[in-house]
Amino acid sequence: MRLAAALALVFVAATVQASAQGADRRVPVDPNDPPWNAIAKVQSNIGEHCSGALIAPSVVVTAAHCLYNPRTRAVLQRVSLHVLFGYQRAQYRWHRQVARITVGPGFDGTTGRPQPGDWARLDLTEAVPVTPLPLFDGSVGLGVEVALAGYNQDRAQLLMADLACHVLHVATLSGGARFVSHDCAATRGTSGAPLLTKRDGGWAVIAINIAASRSENLALSARFGN
Repeated sequence: MRLAAALALVFVAATVQASAQGADRRVPVDPNDPPWNAIAKVQSNIGEHCSGALIAPSVVVTAAHCLYNPRTRAVLQRVSLHVLFGYQRAQYRWHRQVARITVGPGFDGTTGRPQPGDWARLDLTEAVPVTPLPLFDGSVGLGVEVALAGYNQDRAQLLMADLACHVLHVATLSGGARFVSHDCAATRGTSGAPLLTKRDGGWAVIAINIAASRSENLALSARFGN
């Protein structure tokens, strides 16, 4: 997929949600099978981890706050990041380093609130031999069926997915940004994970997880360049 300079992407905030019966809907999925093999665990040298999505052979998108070091009040250096594919129980199939980091304009790592700049593009030093996830190019409407998969804090050794959730609300802001709410289950660690929807018999990324909140689930659209 060719990445345009003005590519739009939706970023999501999510919380752990239970079903009507009170059960956790998340299930483990195989990180070596598509589309899950295009989901990465983004590990840092300061002991933090998030999730990410491969959207081109050597491009991963994640949440910018995952890369922020509160001690230095700056984004981590690229050599501090390890992008792992096929990760399960401390084993992985591919390890990639980062050649370049691009964060959203105006990203402020000192605030815990969802913000337009809370996305990061990681250009990898080497391509990953799996099929990237395409970006959804349609409209995001109320009730759209979605799935969210990532490395949750409480199950960090497994790739967990909520396969039965929906978009709850969409609000367009000035400048073209969008807030989207959804009911997918997630915890800390799922930041950067892709929100997926079915398209042409496969899966496409309509969102990237950026936060967890117990009061409301927000999504924010933003633009990033090559």
